[in-house]
Amino acid sequence: METVIHERKQFKYMPSQLSLKDQFWVDMRAFERDHGIETIIFTHGDSDGICSGAIAKSAYPDSQVYFTSPVSLLQKLELAKGYRRVIICDIAIDERTSAELLQRLKEVAQESDLIYIDHHPVPENGWTESWLHNDPCACSSELTYKVLAKRLNRDVRRVAIYGAIGDYADDTDSVKQWCEDWDKRTLFFEAGALIQAVIYAGREFDFKRVLVEHLAKDRIPSSIPDVLVFAKKCSDLEEQLRLRIKKQVKSLQNIAYVIDPKGYKSKSAIYAAAYGQRKVGASAEYRQTKHAYDVSFRSRSPVDLNLILRDIAPRFGGTGGGLAEAAGARIPVANFKAFLNDLDTRIGEEEHRLKEEHIIDKCH
Repeated sequence: METVIHERKQFKYMPSQLSLKDQFWVDMRAFERDHGIETIIFTHGDSDGICSGAIAKSAYPDSQVYFTSPVSLLQKLELAKGYRRVIICDIAIDERTSAELLQRLKEVAQESDLIYIDHHPVPENGWTESWLHNDPCACSSELTYKVLAKRLNRDVRRVAIYGAIGDYADDTDSVKQWCEDWDKRTLFFEAGALIQAVIYAGREFDFKRVLVEHLAKDRIPSSIPDVLVFAKKCSDLEEQLRLRIKKQVKSLQNIAYVIDPKGYKSKSAIYAAAYGQRKVGASAEYRQTKHAYDVSFRSRSPVDLNLILRDIAPRFGGTGGGLAEAAGARIPVANFKAFLNDLDTRIGEEEHRLKEEHIIDKCH
């Protein structure tokens, strides 16, 4: 979760003051199985994950939705026992537990109808099952609509467009075609309000479940309680953040970065690239309990940050990966500067190679 400095949120939903580990077990114990419900949906808590989950719930209205993450999915699959249908959306595969996860999913597939929809890169070995629907050139919302299209109202494409905008994936052929059926200005207003509200809400999963319920019924985000209020607060915080980064950003040859910007890491990385005038932006936040920096990257370069970080981060005692244009890493403090310099060099070398081979990005 990104640390954001602001007044305490006045949520009418249950606020979470617990650590991620404690919250995990509280969530597990609090989950109540309704034995009359046949479908469970596991999805991510960002805007793409929420829209994916809403699309899946629109396809299967009588379903339960549970938010999870790559590092928690393996354990949370215990909740899938007894369901006729298990749908997983927008959950990247954690490579450290990928073999164990694959085996567990095969067991789930023997007991239930399993549908796993994701756009993150998958491990090379074994992940070829028919229940896996993966395309790194589209967001999960677009993929979820396509996989479940036979059960969906055509208008639910609008929810997929919100998810695509939230994941910077609104430039695919399908999404561009779908946008032609709507006023794009309205789409971006509604998507923007939804995205900002989701970011402001953080780990308030009760609020996110409310979003899923409304979006599954194709209700516009601006009509959902609290969305516009939260979106406005998020935008106010973002503007303050932007102005801080404008003063604090530092630049290397290919990377512009900020350290401890006291705000949303992903947005900080975007503004670092903008004001540092580099194609890759990075925002690093110090984690005292880990004595490491959690780093968010955003790229306008054709380089694949996921592949580069998965290669470089372990050399400096860390971990890294994500998407080609949006990725993250955790690097020990003692190695951070050396890591950043090495990464900067590698990005420059990779850009040069791609230019010579006339490669635009990972999909072209």
